[in-house]
Amino acid sequence: MTQNLKHTVDLECSDNSRPSKISKIEYPSDSDIDEEEEGMSQNPRNGIQRYLVAIEYIGTLFSGSQKQLNVRTVVGALEEAFSKFVGQPVSVSCSSRTDAGVHALSNVCHVDIQRISKRRPGELPPHEPAVVGRAVNHFLQKHDSDLMVIDVRCVPSDFHARFKAQERTYFYRLLSGPEPLSTFEKDRAWHVPEELSLPAMQEACRVLVGCHDFSSFRAAGCQAKSPIRTLDELSVNEVIESPYFPSLMDREQHNKVSGDLRSCSNNTETDIPPISNPSIDKVITSSQDAGFGKRRRHRCLVVTARARSFLYHQVRLLVGVLKAAGTGNLTIPDVERILNAKTVTAASPMAPACGLYLGEVKYDLPTT
Repeated sequence: MTQNLKHTVDLECSDNSRPSKISKIEYPSDSDIDEEEEGMSQNPRNGIQRYLVAIEYIGTLFSGSQKQLNVRTVVGALEEAFSKFVGQPVSVSCSSRTDAGVHALSNVCHVDIQRISKRRPGELPPHEPAVVGRAVNHFLQKHDSDLMVIDVRCVPSDFHARFKAQERTYFYRLLSGPEPLSTFEKDRAWHVPEELSLPAMQEACRVLVGCHDFSSFRAAGCQAKSPIRTLDELSVNEVIESPYFPSLMDREQHNKVSGDLRSCSNNTETDIPPISNPSIDKVITSSQDAGFGKRRRHRCLVVTARARSFLYHQVRLLVGVLKAAGTGNLTIPDVERILNAKTVTAASPMAPACGLYLGEVKYDLPTT
């Protein structure tokens, strides 16, 4: 491994401990390159390889994804980790911008890396994608551990993470119920003390899905040229609150079903009972006393919004209207009126950032 890989750059949240040896991440040194890296590159130019990098992060401690001066951002933290890896400054471009407090299950960016070796200048093939992921995570995990690379792929030099994206999916978590929010859910969901009507929210989704002028769901400062967008999906589903651990009833039910499966495994004509999820109504919304030291769980509703692109704050403004429909503060005609008003002042208050997750960015990736 070259000395460049041991080069250090102080992160905004760096500690004073001495970095562990880079060899612990177990990627090969320059002298250990073998033939499996040959042909891996997607037409690198001048020894520069473009990588498509998928990342996950908890947005609570980030001031958004885009790089800014004097604050911690996702791109800023990534660029510093990549710089430590390659020994020179790099530029990271994200597919989707997220605001402060917004999380990502999978955001995507691209970065150009030139492999440099003083001992073998111009002779080395690009790093394998797995090597890039392990190396960057090695530096990222030395600090707050709220940002991680989850996948890396080589792409052609003209492949752009933002402009090549075909579809983006966002999720929004709402926890409904009067109980205080669990410590484990802090800054991970919007706590709505009122009861939410799932059918009313679903009916409101049917008004908003499709191609519309979404000026009423476009925050001031939006730089998009047109407010016309097509929502391919806008839905609300009730799910089990996470983190979820099986109760005694769930475990007993699972053991009984497992026993039934074993008893009928030799009889191919017997209908095998499915292993179903525990009842959401019983697990989450029961008004019965759960017993001392046991927390009453909230109802968890997840809004899914899927489109090629979104306007600034569009998803959070949509969720604000859906929540108001769920509490009964808005009727379906009210939702139609807001959509047709074509002004953001007509919309309900915007949902907070903490419940929003960028779930997926979809591409038509080139074959490797």
